[in-house]
Amino acid sequence: MLKRNTMIYTELSPNPNSMKFVLNYEIVPEGLSFDYPDMASAREESKASPLAADIFQFHFVNRVFISSNFLTITKDAETEWEEVLFDLKKFIKIYFDESHPVFAQKTIDSNTLIVDPNDTEVVAKIKATLDQYVRPAVESDGGAINFSSFDEESGLVKVFLQGSCSGCPSATITLKSGIERLLTSMVPEVKLVEAEEL
Repeated sequence: MLKRNTMIYTELSPNPNSMKFVLNYEIVPEGLSFDYPDMASAREESKASPLAADIFQFHFVNRVFISSNFLTITKDAETEWEEVLFDLKKFIKIYFDESHPVFAQKTIDSNTLIVDPNDTEVVAKIKATLDQYVRPAVESDGGAINFSSFDEESGLVKVFLQGSCSGCPSATITLKSGIERLLTSMVPEVKLVEAEEL
């Protein structure tokens, strides 16, 4: 089995129960992210992740998010990071050093990129704005934002917040004062932005 030399560092996120584990190489193709709110979702055929399933073996883990070159793990409120961080980091390092699979092959094959040739001009602008201006900031906090829908009549954009953003106390403020303000100024057809639950 091929051995890698994985380096991992951790970053706090705005959500005190979420920690970002950053690796020294990409683990997910660009533009894709995977959110696992529980063990059952990590075993779903369409998005199976042996890595996420193994991480859920830690009793304190409530959510696993995988994107780009990082994982964001959300723990329960009762557990302190100081109690579990060393063991969790060690487990992740060994997992990657031994080149265990992050996803079942079918997971990567069945997930498509963000751009859809059938998008209207407005939807394409919304997605481009999210991708260029919002996604990098959200990823730096250990999360992701994905377009869900746009209603032309009301001007309402719905987005999915994933990773550390899911359940984060400051996510609503960021959504309204940051993302909504940006989208309404850059895409005049947008009037409101709301988060949708996965």
